[in-house]
Amino acid sequence: MKADPSSVDKSRGRKEHKSPSAAGRPRDPRIDAAILRATADLLVEIGYSNLTMAAVAEQAGTTKTALYRRWSSKAELVHEAAFPAAPTAIETPPGDITADIRAMIAAARDVFTSPLVRAALPGLIADMAADAELNARVMDRFTDVFVAVRTRLADAVKRGEVHADVDPNRLVEVIGGATLLRMLLRPDEPLGADWVDQTAAIVVHGVVA
Repeated sequence: MKADPSSVDKSRGRKEHKSPSAAGRPRDPRIDAAILRATADLLVEIGYSNLTMAAVAEQAGTTKTALYRRWSSKAELVHEAAFPAAPTAIETPPGDITADIRAMIAAARDVFTSPLVRAALPGLIADMAADAELNARVMDRFTDVFVAVRTRLADAVKRGEVHADVDPNRLVEVIGGATLLRMLLRPDEPLGADWVDQTAAIVVHGVVA
């Protein structure tokens, strides 16, 4: 039985992504930048569902082979274009968990409201839900975020500001989930400082009087 050519191409792309040095020459950062820039521009212009690796390659002035040597799929490429650098630290001065949580919520708001992320998220979420390997690779890029939240929570526990059984992963999920759901339900309404303040108050103080 003959192999499906499309499956052969995809598996070849995955292998090249895992071992970029296998081609025998180093990656050119200029090509990487051109591909990511082309992906971002096309996402905002035509949307995730219409984006193809061929269109990105043409806009970037390179080839599909070059794309698959660097990224195993459209979803992985889009994720890096939409989230080029995951935050590695919480920028508020340590010592105030309320300020920390507000800063986390404001940062999530700023990320999710960018035109690029708005265009990428619906399709990206669907592809990540269907591909456990892709999901794991994408989540690995946010390791430093979880470390920063865990550090701030541990310090707050020592100061007596936070219950010791609060899971930092749940805090990240609450903040990210609240922001994402708000964007999905009311995409045309801005998320101002009042939304950040009230969401932070609910996270910090709860809703029970």
